[in-house]
Amino acid sequence: MSCVVVIAPVVIANWPVITAAVTAAVASMGFNIVNAAAVNTVREKATAQTRTKVDIEVDQSEILAESVQGEQIVVEKAGVKATFSRDARGALKLCMEGDHLSKAELQRIGQELIDRVTQQYVYHRVVTELKDRRMAIVDEEVTKDRTVKIRVRNI
Repeated sequence: MSCVVVIAPVVIANWPVITAAVTAAVASMGFNIVNAAAVNTVREKATAQTRTKVDIEVDQSEILAESVQGEQIVVEKAGVKATFSRDARGALKLCMEGDHLSKAELQRIGQELIDRVTQQYVYHRVVTELKDRRMAIVDEEVTKDRTVKIRVRNI
């Protein structure tokens, strides 16, 4: 007997868990983590007028209040800077900035980043829950469209 379970992601976690998901997701997309103190360089100040900026809120997300205010993760790739942070309501927020890119292009790149972070978070949450319930993972597959299929067996 078998069944198919489709998981609708709801991201509720503390900052360290979000950091782990962001780090894993952005690395797979070729982004590099940037030291937050180094973000305000002279080069960025000089190009601030030509930068396009888009803010994206991650639906159904909440970073638990126990995390320290003001934490953020900044990643960069080919002139595109993405800043993950917690907004005033506690939701995960992504701010995309890029030189000579349209808002639509930044929105597309940002949505792809959010999708990967959400997928990474949900994958690790599901695997942890399966182990906690003493279920064995028999097989894992990632399809071309990045769908993750996990076959499990109840021990």
